[in-house]
Amino acid sequence: MKQHHILYRPIDLSGSPANAWFPIPTSWKGCREWFLRILSVAWICSLIVISGCTPEQHKLTQQEKKSTPTYSTRTEVGEASWYGPGFQGKKTANGEIFDQTKMTAAHPSLPMGTEVKVTNLDNNETVKVRINDRGPYAKDRVIDVSRAAAKKLDMAKDGTAQVKIERKLTNKKDSTD
Repeated sequence: MKQHHILYRPIDLSGSPANAWFPIPTSWKGCREWFLRILSVAWICSLIVISGCTPEQHKLTQQEKKSTPTYSTRTEVGEASWYGPGFQGKKTANGEIFDQTKMTAAHPSLPMGTEVKVTNLDNNETVKVRINDRGPYAKDRVIDVSRAAAKKLDMAKDGTAQVKIERKLTNKKDSTD
C-alpha cells in the first residue's frame, strides 16, 4: 500500500507547523479530504459570523411585536370650553357645516382632520373628537369642543373644564411639533 506524502508549510517561525490541521496534500488522493476539512471549517465560521450579526431589535417575539407601541403621543393640558347653538349650520374653518351633535372640536394649531382624545381631569371622562375648526378665541383656552362632546365630558353645565388633549403622532412629519 502506497503512503501519501503530505507537505507541511509552517507559517510561524517557532518551528511548529502552523497548518498541521490543514496539511497541504502532495497527491490528488489527499485533495478530497483536505477540501472537506476546509469546507467544514468555513461553513462553521460562516454560521458563527451570521448568527453574531443579527441585531437585538430583530429578535422580538410575536407577543412583543404586538405589544410594542409604534407611535408617540403629544399631550396638552389646559382649560376647555364648548360651543354649539350660535354656530349650528355655519361653515367651519375646514369648509364643512358645523353640527353640534357630532364629536368635533376647534383647536388653534392642530391640523384639520386630526383626531384627539380629550380627558376631563376633574372626572376622568374621555371622548375622541376630530379637529374641524379654529379656536378657541377666549383667552387661556386650549380647545373648544362641540355640545355633544361637552355632554360626554360632563362639562356642558359648567361650560369649562380642565382637560388633557392627547394626539397620537403617526409619521415623522408630525413628530416635530
